[in-house]
Formats: sequence, structure tokens, C-alpha cells
Amino acid sequence: MSIVQALIEQVETEVEKSGQAGRVVGLDLVVGRLSGVHVDSIRFAYEILAPGTILEGSALRISEPQAHSECRACGAREVIDELSMACPRCGSGEIVIDGGRDLVLQSIELEEVS
Repeated sequence: MSIVQALIEQVETEVEKSGQAGRVVGLDLVVGRLSGVHVDSIRFAYEILAPGTILEGSALRISEPQAHSECRACGAREVIDELSMACPRCGSGEIVIDGGRDLVLQSIELEEVS
């Protein structure tokens, strides 16, 4: 729940800094598959914490980018769903993990005021 509380505070700060009027109608959040954050928990906490805040009634859109391992030994680039210390193809420990660790508020959508 603390992640969603921090998200609410960040949105409030960003909307205030922008000087834009109108209510928040949507958020785009990026939660990488290796971030350690469970998307279902974020959605649940959002439903509990958003009412009564600037986010009340807004849509939460979450993208979950994949992570890849890149092996320096065999050159393989593989999609991974969990942290691994060895190449899934050759077993070498000479891998680099690319992506999938993000936790980013990508955009805030405000209602247009006429």
C-alpha cells in the first residue's frame, strides 16, 4: 500500500506543479516484471486508497515490460520472467539483465477543462 500512497502523493505534486486544472482521469504506470512489485497488489491498493483523493474515479493502466538476459559467452538474448544468474541457453554466469526492473509513473491524464 505504501507504493500506491507514494504514487498518490507524486501525482498530487505533479498536477500542482503543472498548474493545470481538471481532474485526473487516468494514469499510466510501468511495473517491470523483475521489479518485485505485484501488479495485483497495486490494483487492490489503488481501489482502496484512490477514493477521496485526486485519483478518485481515475483509470489505472499498467504496462509490464519484459526483462531479457544477454549472454556474453554464447550471445543468446532470452526473455526471462524471474531473476536468473545464469544463461538459460548455455548456463554461463556471464549474463547481463536488461530491463524489467522499472517502477515508473509514465503519464498523468487530466480531464480537459473548457
